[in-house]
Amino acid sequence: MRDDPDLQALTAALLDAARSAGAEQADALAVGGASLSVEVRGGRLEHAERADGTEIGLRVLIGGRQACVAASELSPQTMREMAERAVAMAREAPVDDALALADPSQLAPAYDGALELCELADGPSPETLLDAALRAEAAALEVDGVRVIDSANAAYARRDLFLATSNGFGAGFARSSHSISAVAITGEGTGMDRDWAAESRVWAQDMPAPESIGRLAGERTAARAGARRPPTGAVPVIFDQRVAPGLIGHLLSAVNGSAVARGATWLRDAMGERVLPPGFDLIEDPRLPRFGASRPFDAEGLPTAARAIVRDGVLQGWTLDIATANKLGLQSTASAMRGASSPPSPGVSNIRLSPGAVTPEQMVRDLGRGLIVTSFLGSSINPTTGDYSRGAAGFWVEGGEIAYPVNECTIAGNLRDMLMRMTAACDLPDWRSHAVPTLLVEGMTLAGG
Repeated sequence: MRDDPDLQALTAALLDAARSAGAEQADALAVGGASLSVEVRGGRLEHAERADGTEIGLRVLIGGRQACVAASELSPQTMREMAERAVAMAREAPVDDALALADPSQLAPAYDGALELCELADGPSPETLLDAALRAEAAALEVDGVRVIDSANAAYARRDLFLATSNGFGAGFARSSHSISAVAITGEGTGMDRDWAAESRVWAQDMPAPESIGRLAGERTAARAGARRPPTGAVPVIFDQRVAPGLIGHLLSAVNGSAVARGATWLRDAMGERVLPPGFDLIEDPRLPRFGASRPFDAEGLPTAARAIVRDGVLQGWTLDIATANKLGLQSTASAMRGASSPPSPGVSNIRLSPGAVTPEQMVRDLGRGLIVTSFLGSSINPTTGDYSRGAAGFWVEGGEIAYPVNECTIAGNLRDMLMRMTAACDLPDWRSHAVPTLLVEGMTLAGG
């Protein structure tokens, strides 16, 4: 879509400027990218947007102090000014003895392209994206009960990055992304409701047809017609496949090294303890080919690898970058992430939770009476105690069958208890960075009408 600047040369120039300004250690990140998106409404083009640019970021370390600066102007003068400003800021920053660059012996090799993170062909034309969005919109409109399509969108993006550090690391990779989405509306006035569907892939050939995405958005929306409040009480709750990753996301946040080092997590003393029922594994694998969240190395130049966060229900380890690992007396899990203007912090890539044996349909039949949650609105979650409360919408189940759609309700519980009362369906999704099946949690508090 465009000719990128030489990102490797930019990072080398930044590191030279940092050394000249007096930095003891430094790392430099250059990120370039381009995107194209189209949105349609009523069978016509509503909006088209194209963007491209390059951002450079510099982090300097001086005597246990650090500072980060970033810019989108790429001249040598700008880089010198960035380096001087970063060094001046670092000298005034508080001391943190845990800050460090990676040991050179642990650095990742240059990326060889094995993860297939970027399509080799040029991106789609605006006409191709327009056609995909129109096809998704038309398919959604064909579903009985859909009144109008709020929007249908198709987009493509490419992002190139190169990371270089003063201790000898230098590598980069590119990532492409194709996406299609649709949002449909049913009902009118106060009885209006909406739902959506979306898919994203690294490679265009892995994308489902636009019609299947639009049709799913329409079917989900039509099922929302006539939503009302459910009864209040203690009930089992099914977290639909769309929202189940959020529940596991709270567990992932609780084992993040930043929270653990501060003691601000409801799992701060849970290492080696059971946090999920027996039989559940929670695996991170940042090296899945063609996955949008995969990465050959982390933001500190360490090689990524698959690891078990939870094995047979027992917590195996925290998610750590170098600084949080040093604070806890452990080794980094190569989990550092960062943007051009921010320092590294721990984060996860591709997550997979063990599926169960029953289908979601069988789970609903066995439920008897309870709630299926398909979307959330707002939340109140205490990261230290794990107390959980979220506004929800979905479907009420009676006699093992969906009775009617619901909205304007709240579910509550405590995450430590909720996760220990969890069972999983067998519908582990494909192509998701957080692959989590439909989940059932017993004994939650529901506040409805």
